[in-house]
Amino acid sequence: MRRKGFFQWFRGWRGLFLSGALFLFVTGMLWPRLELPVGSRYQRVERYPPLIYLPDDGSKPRINAGAAILVEGVSGMILYAKNEHVRRAPASTTKIMTAIVTLEKGDPKAVVTVSPKAARTGGSSLWLKAGDQITLGELLEGVMLRSGNDGSVALAEHIAGSEPAFAELMNRKAREIGALNTNFRNPHGLTAPNHYTTAFDLALITRYGFGNPEFARIVGAREEAVEWYQGTKTRQVRNTNRLLWSLAGADGVKTGTTNKAGYCLVASATRDGRRFITVVLNSPDRWGEAVRLLEYGFNHFDLKLLAKADTPVTKVEVRQGYPAAVELYPRRDLMVVIPKGKEGEAQCRISLDYAALIPPLRAGTTVGRLSFYYQGREVDWVELYPRVRISREYWWRRLLRR
Repeated sequence: MRRKGFFQWFRGWRGLFLSGALFLFVTGMLWPRLELPVGSRYQRVERYPPLIYLPDDGSKPRINAGAAILVEGVSGMILYAKNEHVRRAPASTTKIMTAIVTLEKGDPKAVVTVSPKAARTGGSSLWLKAGDQITLGELLEGVMLRSGNDGSVALAEHIAGSEPAFAELMNRKAREIGALNTNFRNPHGLTAPNHYTTAFDLALITRYGFGNPEFARIVGAREEAVEWYQGTKTRQVRNTNRLLWSLAGADGVKTGTTNKAGYCLVASATRDGRRFITVVLNSPDRWGEAVRLLEYGFNHFDLKLLAKADTPVTKVEVRQGYPAAVELYPRRDLMVVIPKGKEGEAQCRISLDYAALIPPLRAGTTVGRLSFYYQGREVDWVELYPRVRISREYWWRRLLRR
């Protein structure tokens, strides 16, 4: 009897194991995931999710740039897009990624020695000479304000040993962020084969950059005195982004011009807690078109906080659970953009996964979502979870509470 009981037990657990393995295989096949190159070691940066399209309301400005996009920087919502996924030469807007990689990989106090190759780099220049020494922090300011191509090469060689090695770091970071339609071949943006990005990817990269306070400080500076190491030389540099002087709230980010790319601009402005980021590539009027897009954002859209990560949004009963009711929290703040005067077309809905609300339940388990709908379409959402463990409610616990 004992042997028979053992085999019955073994067959039961074997069947449970096989069915569980089959379930994991099937769900693994069906579950959507980001496809990245095999062996690339890329990892998606989840705190910078893909940008979200808001439904078209038909009142957008006319833009003649070859490609353009307008994004609300806090929520990540796209409010205007034209040819945003078309690959184009980015010119010196490339340096936005150069700055991100430099800030993340380099020491601002480290001394950079300018190589002959860096000093010979053509195009816009900081007038560096071979053998010049300058701290990485000072050099980066010169690169981003003056758009110095020579300084870009000096940074790349200092951090990665060579331009190609630095470009690989740039491409790896682009894919981590989710800019999957981008490929850099150099740190400055001079025309090169297979050196391209898109308006969408530049907005994504710029939004990521603003998560670094030092990046935000540098790209928003109008003028800086760039000082060589030990005070051997000082040069006053002025930002090439003229919107910093003419547009209220302007705070970045980078110009770019080559024969192939045309006139390009990534610009941003912040007012009343709203930051709009716009990209115009190959524009006949980059200043005017960027201003029209940014003002369109400020004049037509409001930013709303629908949920805070540290505040519960609902309380649900858990059948046979201990505790019997639990508060659910959003995994992140849910910020959304709503067109002015159309608040009535926006809705919030909570949907629960009751199959997941069966105890025992670990704290942090996703059991539902809070969704933002606009014009009947789900635009954004955030997962909901309990912060406490939910045990199964046994009969003897009920007796003890009586």
